[in-house]
Amino acid sequence: MSAETPSSAVRPADLIHPVVAGVVSVIVNYGGTFILVFQAARMAGLSSELTASWVWAVSIGVGISGLLLSWFSRAPIITAWSTPAAAFLVTALPTVTHAEAIGAYLLSAMAFVLLGVTGCFEKLIRLIPAGLAAGLLAGILLQFGIGAFASLSLDPALAGLLICAYVLFKRFSARYAVVGILLLGLAYLLAMRQVELAGLQLQFAAPVFTAPAFSLNAALSVALPLFLITLTGQYMPGMLVLRNDGFATSANPIVTVTGLGSLLMAPFGSHAFNIAAITAAICTGKEAHEDPGKRWIAGVAAGVCYILVGVFGVTLAALFMAFPAPFITTLAGLALLGTIGSSLSSAMADAKSREAALITFLAAAANITLFGIGGAFWGLVIGLLAHAVLSGQLPWKR
Repeated sequence: MSAETPSSAVRPADLIHPVVAGVVSVIVNYGGTFILVFQAARMAGLSSELTASWVWAVSIGVGISGLLLSWFSRAPIITAWSTPAAAFLVTALPTVTHAEAIGAYLLSAMAFVLLGVTGCFEKLIRLIPAGLAAGLLAGILLQFGIGAFASLSLDPALAGLLICAYVLFKRFSARYAVVGILLLGLAYLLAMRQVELAGLQLQFAAPVFTAPAFSLNAALSVALPLFLITLTGQYMPGMLVLRNDGFATSANPIVTVTGLGSLLMAPFGSHAFNIAAITAAICTGKEAHEDPGKRWIAGVAAGVCYILVGVFGVTLAALFMAFPAPFITTLAGLALLGTIGSSLSSAMADAKSREAALITFLAAAANITLFGIGGAFWGLVIGLLAHAVLSGQLPWKR
């Protein structure tokens, strides 16, 4: 997707939807998964200063990398921390010292830089058939769509309000659907006193440098799993999100820039950041802007928000996590409905690959976890095997 088109001129009216999409993706990221970082920090016995430095490093790194990549590529490159890796670190960090963990982060980051510079990842991505990629994306996002309606069991009033408002906005002003439910939801939470803002104080985060230490134990038990989990659980589905929405941006600069960013921020506590998958879909589809040439603004907006959160550290991260779970879940699910629908449509479009795409969709939706590797990887593996058997054609011989 090139920005050098007649539609690339940005008017003030073009800012509303992509900026809101970027903000929503940031809220969903912090409100939905960042608790894992705090949990990992507690399990590792990190001080409040080291924890704040981790928040600073990962937020600033994600913000700058996403902003630069979106600006120069003119595509919505949404970066994020590795969520499955953060979950893995909850159990892995207690087995190594903090200095050894920093060393492991550096090793994993260097591996991603090498992967991007050599171009190996780009070649791998291009082997995946389009129908299977769409089925994989739909399967990954399915649980979020289901979660929007499952929230009715937890908070019927809030979830019901957002769902009804979304349908009404779609009927009468589809462009403002996500904007509308975001503002309406925030107003409801404030009116019902479900978000307490009085005790929050803005405080600047201070980065803390930790000299790395390297050990075989940390390399095998932290660095290698961190690399594999981030590769299969974040980079692969993240690139497929971009390709599914028509952005032909090369994976090489994305992997290289995020790898270099991770390398620079690792001594300050950042475990890994990468291209986003689920939250990226909020910014890459039509809900962000009808014109694909304007969606890169969402990446810049998200980057700015991440940088602001990083500057104020734990304070704003705590604010995002203070939102009730049903609000985050319903907001994310509704914002992703369009992407889920278009992905399913693309997956089923080609009769020749339809069954393999369906198998990919179901396998990804099942969220299989084997050997510490998550559902996105196994959904892709199962789908590729099914495609090879059903078509009698190996992907790399297409």
